[in-house]
Amino acid sequence: MSVLRSESGESSLEMAAGRPAPAVAPLAVRYAGYAERGDVPVRRREVPNGGVTMIVSFGPSVRVATPESDGSASVCSFVAGLHDAPAFTEHDGVQDGLQVDLTPVGAYAVFGVPMTELTNRVVALDGLLGRNFERLVDRLLGASGWEQRFGVLDEELSVAAVNGPRPAPEVGWLWHELARDAGTSSIGALAEETGWSRRHLAARFRREIGLGPKALARVLRFRRAVRTLRDASGAGTLAAVAAECGYYDQAHFNREFRALAGCTPREFLAADR
Repeated sequence: MSVLRSESGESSLEMAAGRPAPAVAPLAVRYAGYAERGDVPVRRREVPNGGVTMIVSFGPSVRVATPESDGSASVCSFVAGLHDAPAFTEHDGVQDGLQVDLTPVGAYAVFGVPMTELTNRVVALDGLLGRNFERLVDRLLGASGWEQRFGVLDEELSVAAVNGPRPAPEVGWLWHELARDAGTSSIGALAEETGWSRRHLAARFRREIGLGPKALARVLRFRRAVRTLRDASGAGTLAAVAAECGYYDQAHFNREFRALAGCTPREFLAADR
């Protein structure tokens, strides 16, 4: 586990990050705890990343605008499903809580609903977890520090790891293959290996993962491009990043960024910095 603390004037931020236990790893890739204090509103662009985000809030609500929402909705604890367009979050400067980055397979196991019910949407966490929600919050609030809170998450998610539903083996295999190569494989060739028709596979995949195979491959390719851009040394590397991540040319790269992030790669990097 790592903890980052920073202060600037009246503002402060504490961020803890940790890895889930091995038994939970197929369901979740990262835990983050945060305590943010400021006196000015904070607005963030949330770009598609191929995962499902679960927020357990201990503080004020946050305003979220998703690709399918008409304006922003005020929510506390929530789940943000897979999305293929940018979302935006905004709060008044104070936030406390935990974030769990779930895989689509993990979200299906934890919530047990068709993942299309979450696609491009934000859904209240208590409605998804039912009576388990209050128990989870009580256990997290009763824990001493981030490490113990992450341990509570391990314990709670391990139940879903054992008892939660699983996608069809063909769907799970296809999701793993797309994630493994960042969405650059031929969907047709992968579909043939499952023995299912492309139409049947796409429908089942969409229900149990949240996006169709082609749409998810597009998001995973974009996620790789974002990571590569952040690691690149300067704007002159854009063409090389586009080629490395499987885009036809830089024009294709720019179009995809506008569609998925709402801005160009250069604008994204400038805001990110």
